[in-house]
Amino acid sequence: MSMKRFFSPNIDRKGRVVRGVIAVGLFIGAWFAFGVSSLLGVVLGAWAVFTLIEALRGWCIVRACGIKTRL
Repeated sequence: MSMKRFFSPNIDRKGRVVRGVIAVGLFIGAWFAFGVSSLLGVVLGAWAVFTLIEALRGWCIVRACGIKTRL
């Protein structure tokens, strides 16, 4: 499989909205996590950024790896 095909959009509008909501939840979690652990806050923040990029791009890494998801 070529890299171009691997990174091509593979989710629809519903999947993008779900990933956007998850990203917002992760950002909120990161905000509160910084009070407990800086490392946890950074990890959740990075995960939120990656999930937001997936939502904006219309691409899901899990689907790109060949795993079928419900959405």
